[in-house]
Amino acid sequence: MGLELDYKDGQTPLEEEEKDGLKIKSITTQGELDEFEQLNIEKAVEWTIHTKLKAENILTEKFIKDLHKKMYSDVWKWVGEFRRTEKNIGIPWTKIKLELKNLLDDTKYWIENKTYSPEEIAIRFKHRIVSIHCFPNGNGRHSRMMADIIMESIFGNEIFSWHQSNMVKANEIRKEYINALKEADNGNVRPLIDFAKN
Repeated sequence: MGLELDYKDGQTPLEEEEKDGLKIKSITTQGELDEFEQLNIEKAVEWTIHTKLKAENILTEKFIKDLHKKMYSDVWKWVGEFRRTEKNIGIPWTKIKLELKNLLDDTKYWIENKTYSPEEIAIRFKHRIVSIHCFPNGNGRHSRMMADIIMESIFGNEIFSWHQSNMVKANEIRKEYINALKEADNGNVRPLIDFAKN
């Protein structure tokens, strides 16, 4: 019996070859997968707390990949590698490196020129990176952690609360999050900032 996943609104289905990258073969359900991923993510959070992250290292392709590895290395073999398949959301996979470089350059510009408030810079970064959809899985959680790292390690501010939740489970909160992302897709990041702060 293989891995059977039930995707929620906004989640990206995995290709069979991506599912084959599962390290823990006893996982067969979405619930078990969520649980193992959450444990791994908690280790990544611990790492961010106990590591002095330098601002100049955060806005790099290497850091983006390394953080994804920290978040999912116990669960997936392909962590930290950009996807090589098309998904239901995200840009064509062949453009990931270019669009990520554009995002990193834009974000550095916003910071240097104080184009937006710190929270808006973090949320604009979060929205753009999740729209690029760098990895086969875990993009939403990765983008939220990146926003928190930008807030804390670049600006020295409190991290976002994100409704204090695991958005994989809470249906109403997840719906509000997806709606806020859709608003941001249309150029209005305010609902996503409000969501992140609550």
